[in-house]
Amino acid sequence: MKKEHLILIKPILTEKALKMQEAAGKYAFVVRDDSNKIQIKQAVEKKFDVTVDDVKTINVKGKSKQMNTRRGITRGKRSDWKKAIVTLRSGDKIDFFEGSKIQ
Repeated sequence: MKKEHLILIKPILTEKALKMQEAAGKYAFVVRDDSNKIQIKQAVEKKFDVTVDDVKTINVKGKSKQMNTRRGITRGKRSDWKKAIVTLRSGDKIDFFEGSKIQ
């Protein structure tokens, strides 16, 4: 198994993700593209000392971007990435802001 700090890249702390945390105990993370649900579950349980009930993964496609410069139009694309939504057992929670274990 890969190390948990290599599988979990960073938490997603958007307004929508914070509402999911409060309402349903679901947490969102950016994870490695080649990681699977079992590896993500084990990484979250080991890193945060919680019990994971469910893991859902989403492959997010990068957006196409266009920028106008003096030299003309430059086109590019943001990279694709993978998102994991982790549901914790009721009573468990991860606190990213106070006493967090993320480094």
